[in-house]
Amino acid sequence: MTIHKEGYTSIALTILFALILNALIEYYFADLAWLRWSVYVLSLALFLIVLQFFRNPKRTFTNGHNLVICPADGKVVVIEETEEGEYFKDKRLQVSIFMSPVNVHINRNPISGVVKFFKYHPGKYLAAWNPKSSTENERTTTVVEHANGTPVLFRQIAGALARRIVWYIKEGDHVTQAEQFGFIKFGSRVDIFLPVGTKVNLQLDQVVKGGITVLAELS
Repeated sequence: MTIHKEGYTSIALTILFALILNALIEYYFADLAWLRWSVYVLSLALFLIVLQFFRNPKRTFTNGHNLVICPADGKVVVIEETEEGEYFKDKRLQVSIFMSPVNVHINRNPISGVVKFFKYHPGKYLAAWNPKSSTENERTTTVVEHANGTPVLFRQIAGALARRIVWYIKEGDHVTQAEQFGFIKFGSRVDIFLPVGTKVNLQLDQVVKGGITVLAELS
């Protein structure tokens, strides 16, 4: 396992904060051993929490020409037909994956293809499970066209804790299934929109792994 590049600054700031806090406690409360040890333990816990959030575990990814792979780790919270109003402007099959702060937060391409559309939207920070988060929160929208001509839309959505969405793609890029396309810091959600009638291999509340779990099969 390695640490993702998006975590370098956050980890460095956490270490700096812990060092300053512990130095102040040592200076002003040297005679209160219980307080000093409590701060030591809390500082270590904070460091470990931030460290695990930015972990980048080694994985053997799933690949398949007609397979749609889960773009993120987390739990399936939505499988339903809905109106996609930004790009398709028609009925689509929506699958949503909620990523808690303990999940790996790397986002991966669900299919290989060409990026036909990309847009970043500033917005609110509603809880990621709120239905309005898909249209009102800070988010990105990406549409990748599969080799068979099927467009697949996926959307990074910031949550109540997430304050920064990172992406590594742009319109016109050729992307490869399971490769990283972005990262969302501290709790979030990813929506994916497929043609109505697509065979979905997931169930509600199922725990999935980004780049590994098969989400659906394209016809």
